[in-house]
Amino acid sequence: MRNVLSAPFLAVLAVVSFAACQPDYPTCETDKDCKAKGEFCVDRKCQQCRADTDCKAGFECNSGKCSAIAGYCTGNAQCPTGQTCIANRCSACANDSQCPSGQRCMAGRCGEAECASNDDCPQDKDCVEGRCISIAAPAASGAPCSLTPVYFDFNDSGLTEASRNALTANIACLKKAERPVSLVGHTDPRGTDEYNLALSDRRSQSVKTYLERLGVPGERLRSLPRGALDAAGTDDASWQRDRRVDLEWQ
Repeated sequence: MRNVLSAPFLAVLAVVSFAACQPDYPTCETDKDCKAKGEFCVDRKCQQCRADTDCKAGFECNSGKCSAIAGYCTGNAQCPTGQTCIANRCSACANDSQCPSGQRCMAGRCGEAECASNDDCPQDKDCVEGRCISIAAPAASGAPCSLTPVYFDFNDSGLTEASRNALTANIACLKKAERPVSLVGHTDPRGTDEYNLALSDRRSQSVKTYLERLGVPGERLRSLPRGALDAAGTDDASWQRDRRVDLEWQ
């Protein structure tokens, strides 16, 4: 006599067989194995994402997890003062068109311009990228030319586009003169003496490294950090001029 299996029994048997074949979470074979968690199968493991497009706005895919994007923005109002929202990132500006209406891009920061031409500045200053900057001191005796100082953003030792341009403009004279140069680092008066001295040293080292890349022998460049010893500013506008490295012939 033949044994006949009932339809309900066969259905239960199919479900049990299918469950037995499914990998245990987070192991997977296809995206279907991760569907219950809303995840994706990547290298046989369920993960939140496989690409940035799998994450919500303001997040990116890092090692299979959606993490918040540092500095993410949708408009300038969400960025720190002086920065602008470019490609959904709070960034330093590169030109005036990236700044809010009525502001200019000055040393990588958006702000109200101090000047439009040299006529707007005191006699001992020139208008550089919307700011009145002290004219470079006359060259030391026997030096072929004067060297332009390099300016930095607040609490920063990285070279901006404007500071790199200033160093590039100095390079022809630096290569022509066979004499050493002091890279005198300065900060504005905010911060402790120890911190400002270290910051001014980092600024001097940034200038030295960049000049070496441009072909100036390192043995001719001497870093001289002075912290805030020579700071003369009293507000944000004048503190900008304190944050610099002077290039002085020895």
